Amino acid sequence: MSDIIHLLPDSVANQIAAGEVIQRPASVVKELVENAIDAGATHISVILKDAGRTLIQVIDNGMGMSPTDARLAFERHSTSKIKQADDLFSLHTMGFRGEALASIVAVSQVELRTRRAEDELGTCLRLSASRCESQECIAMPSGSNFAVKNLFFNVPARRKFLKNNKIELSNVISEFERIVLPNTEVEFVLIHDDKEVYHFFPGSLRQRIVSMFGKNFNQQLLSVEVQTSVVTINGYVGKPEAARKRGALQYFFVNGRYMRHPGFHKAVMKAYEELIPVNEMPNYFLFFTVAPETIDINIHPTKTEIKFENEQAIWPIVLASVKEVLGKFCAAPSIDFDMADAPEIPAFTPDTNVTPPSRGYDPSYSPFKKPSGVGGGSVKRPDYDWEKLYAVFNDTPNDTPGDVQAIDAGSACQSEFSRVHPFSAEDDNADGQQSLLEMHIDSSSAPSLFLQFKGRYIVTPSKTGLLLVDQHRAHVRVLYEQYMARREKQTQLPSQKILYPELIHLSPSKAALMDDVQPVLQQLGFDISDMGNGSYSVCGVPVGIEGIDIHSLLEQMFLAADSKERSVADDLFMRLALSLAESVAIPVGQVLSGEEMERLIGDLFGIATPNYTPDGKPVFTIITTEEIAKRM
Repeated sequence: MSDIIHLLPDSVANQIAAGEVIQRPASVVKELVENAIDAGATHISVILKDAGRTLIQVIDNGMGMSPTDARLAFERHSTSKIKQADDLFSLHTMGFRGEALASIVAVSQVELRTRRAEDELGTCLRLSASRCESQECIAMPSGSNFAVKNLFFNVPARRKFLKNNKIELSNVISEFERIVLPNTEVEFVLIHDDKEVYHFFPGSLRQRIVSMFGKNFNQQLLSVEVQTSVVTINGYVGKPEAARKRGALQYFFVNGRYMRHPGFHKAVMKAYEELIPVNEMPNYFLFFTVAPETIDINIHPTKTEIKFENEQAIWPIVLASVKEVLGKFCAAPSIDFDMADAPEIPAFTPDTNVTPPSRGYDPSYSPFKKPSGVGGGSVKRPDYDWEKLYAVFNDTPNDTPGDVQAIDAGSACQSEFSRVHPFSAEDDNADGQQSLLEMHIDSSSAPSLFLQFKGRYIVTPSKTGLLLVDQHRAHVRVLYEQYMARREKQTQLPSQKILYPELIHLSPSKAALMDDVQPVLQQLGFDISDMGNGSYSVCGVPVGIEGIDIHSLLEQMFLAADSKERSVADDLFMRLALSLAESVAIPVGQVLSGEEMERLIGDLFGIATPNYTPDGKPVFTIITTEEIAKRM
């Protein structure tokens, strides 16, 4: 029997390695840009075609390579970073394993142009599927120019695994941002389909964060600076009021390398306890500097999971440093007595007579006394039309002042409730509404017996006990069903024009989603115009959201739309409709009148599935009579 163990060809081994290292175009961008940084580049340009499917080009002005180094760089386990095992514990560079270029060239067609500053001519190398096709001398500026074409052209199954261009571009931007943030001394340019997405100039960390995520971040950042014998931590954390329910910007870096660390994340979250709601997440950009021999960055193919030798000692340092910064921010402002315009406060002496303040009044004044003449000394009667006050009693002689107050208050509450009901419920489900109401509401009890508890729950008797309804979730369910009904009928939601249009600025990652999101926003009642350079003018909004912050509303809707999953039109509409319903729905704490509660319950049980919100949260529950009896 012959031997069955044999060595794999290099091309096959490289394709297997590519399955771990190169997962999508974002992985190629990460590896090539990190190599450019290690080469000492001060200007790096990334050019993409079709989100990296057709072309990924990285141009830098680094040190370049000799002809021999250029050819050897694509061999597996070839690296300039380490020479012996001990070098793994003193790494100061981004890439070191020597698998990236070999993995890239195994699944694509690569053209490399490179020249060192001391060489007169550069080298042009063309490779395809791990095979070198040509190598020649060329004239070019110093640096390197990598062009990766037709990614996964020889692995059709892997190419079909890629998502659409919007999602792949979003992944590239996310990876690009993780590299750009710690390297503030390098100028970066990102171009996609001949459009400039990013252009970052050298500057401070705060400038880099603000230019990347928007000018509003400048007022939200709190500086963190801690230096100990174990670790040095610097960076920024967000103010508590800037926390988000989803899509928070959370970045950890160690020695300039992006990492994920659940333990340190818990330390930051613990520092924010009782400062932000339970379900919200703060923003943070924290940079750790430690001795290279105290960390292991070679435990994961993408090098994003890092093991710390002194993790237990660093955890309380992270907690204390963030708590200290938040404590300084939340401290009450002190009074500055050295202000130039401060009022003069006299010194108090015990023998000083203090005169209490007095207020004069005219005891002869009477609002019902008519003037006796000009200059006659009588007080002039105020110009109040008292007849109008009693006109309502003449029209409704059987009403009492208390009844009139109740009617006015009810009308005001009904008007407020109508503000968040942009259109009335459909009458097609009247029979279903009646049957569901009869199933849950006890018709033998007093009519319209609805009580509000803690400004959040509506309580009413049911046939089996007490019906407890969450008013916010109930309204979310009602509004969502109304939006979806309009979607099925292919009708646009009513829109209200804004007197002064709102101008919003989107980051490139969100602007990339606008082509998909804008038609859905238009169907939901938004009127948004593209002003160029990531700026958009909001000229109209859905009816019923008056008084809501348009910027924060659209921010939440974009976060809901920015899903790494499929983004077909129906799925996108569902996500945006849910986000809009959650923003517009009756907030927790709003006091409702009996008519409002009755209308909300009626609309809720007019829905075929009122039990849960679209994202699976329970809307109501029933406390049975047996459960009540057990507690008595």
